[in-house]
Amino acid sequence: MGTDGATGGRTDDPVLVVAAPVVPAPEGTGTSSARSRWLGFGVLAAGLAMIVLDGTVVNVALPAIIDDLDLGLNEAQWVTCLYAVIFAALLLTSGRLGDRYGRRLMFLIGVGVFVAASFAAAGANDSGELIWSRCAQGFGAAFILPATLSTVNATFRGRDRSVAFGIWGAVMAGAAAVGPLIGGWLTTSLSWRWVFLINLPIGVAIVLLGLRFVPETRDETARGGFDVLGLVTSAVGFGLVVFALIEGQSLGWLRPSTDLTVLDATWPETAPISVVPVALAIGLVSLGLFWWLQRRRATRGRPVILDLTLFAVPTFGWGNLTAAMVAAGEFALLFVLPLYLVYAMQLTIMQTGWVLAAMAIGAFVAGAGARHLAARLGPARVVTVGLLLELGAAVAAALVIGNAPSVWAITVLLAVYGLGLGLAAAQLTSVVLHDVPVAQSGTASATQSTVRQLGSAVGAAVAGTVLAIGFTITVPARLALVKGVSTDDAMTMIDYMTGTAGAVISMIRAKGNDGYFGNLGPQVADAMSECFAWSVGWVLWGAVFFIALGVLGALRVELAARQARPAEV
Repeated sequence: MGTDGATGGRTDDPVLVVAAPVVPAPEGTGTSSARSRWLGFGVLAAGLAMIVLDGTVVNVALPAIIDDLDLGLNEAQWVTCLYAVIFAALLLTSGRLGDRYGRRLMFLIGVGVFVAASFAAAGANDSGELIWSRCAQGFGAAFILPATLSTVNATFRGRDRSVAFGIWGAVMAGAAAVGPLIGGWLTTSLSWRWVFLINLPIGVAIVLLGLRFVPETRDETARGGFDVLGLVTSAVGFGLVVFALIEGQSLGWLRPSTDLTVLDATWPETAPISVVPVALAIGLVSLGLFWWLQRRRATRGRPVILDLTLFAVPTFGWGNLTAAMVAAGEFALLFVLPLYLVYAMQLTIMQTGWVLAAMAIGAFVAGAGARHLAARLGPARVVTVGLLLELGAAVAAALVIGNAPSVWAITVLLAVYGLGLGLAAAQLTSVVLHDVPVAQSGTASATQSTVRQLGSAVGAAVAGTVLAIGFTITVPARLALVKGVSTDDAMTMIDYMTGTAGAVISMIRAKGNDGYFGNLGPQVADAMSECFAWSVGWVLWGAVFFIALGVLGALRVELAARQARPAEV
């Protein structure tokens, strides 16, 4: 087989020829010095750290937010998951806009929106205000994330590119490492509102430095026009599918279980069918229409939101599937663990931050050294090793979580999980984007981010549903062992556990013998803690299932990488 001297790829493979064309150097890279490129990378890394930090600090602060704003399980899910919903809806569009109009421009717009939304979230007085603010944060973050990845992909070459991707992954892990500690300290010492206010000075500095140091890059071959129908169908499709997954448990999968009011419109409980299957059907039809439109427009030579030929690149296609499955498992785990540590293990929010930091510190340590291991084993093999570590830690946690493990046991398991996360995260990104043409960096980066966020939303939806089912099964059975608690009270406690996401345990424990259950209060609180732990264990088995699928996908990515680049693997 012949080789192409410019790319080192095989010229007789049409997929690889399409996937790795020689393109002109992106705007800004020809005249920028190495120093200025790395300074620009530092600004991009700061933007990435800001949105990662926001996710981790909100998870730790969630119990305090639930108590202060009286959130139910469904509302708590939306506070954490709406971020993922908006990501999933807008990432493809923002990535394509960056390719066309400039990635730095999209990055700075995203930072501005994110900072304004953070200010609004800090001042929220009820669940509605906070959820809408999180929606706006997701909008801003959707413009930030693909811009950071695509700019790195377009600006760096050779060894510097591998180093940049490695540092990019380490920054994600590092932000996650300090996030729980910052979140715990801010929530305990000041207020949960400060987990949002901290974004203001960071965001302002990023905008000022970004204007100075981040180079503007774009796809100079982009044709005229914009795929408006693609924008609408992708946003509607991804948004409604994620909505259905998250709301299915609370609104009813088939028949309505409660009223749903959006603005001035109400879907009543008396309706013959729940809004959930309707939303899911419309979402799936929209995604099918989006896929058809992209193929049709591409064959006619018109601009598209998503170039479907990217999925013909094996490492890109299988890598995205792997990323989605792993994200589902990771987010299911991260959704329930902070609540478990506070309500079942009776830790303070600051203590919870320290325990979760073990996972993130492990990710930071592994992420920083992953590129050295990749140089010996190959990036794809490192992804597989990392996911196997994650899988082993998740299985161990699922086995012990219902048997009152010590805090140290949980901490060690999270540290091992973090080591796997650090090894897999950055290298998976590098493998997925390795064979993507530079001109399509924004679209490819956004596609990867989209499937990750969609996976995250699926994980959170599964976690919330399994947790609620767990309460339904375990609460009546466990309270039946507490003499003096009626069957009606036990059934009512199911609603309280689901409605407060477990916070009712702390309420009962705080009242001691003076609450509704009188002298039985402490026994009921202990029983509810056990129910919570058992239900969390079931959620962790769901996470194990998704991560196991991710391992299978990683093995397929490794095979694809070996076939495409035998000399590198």
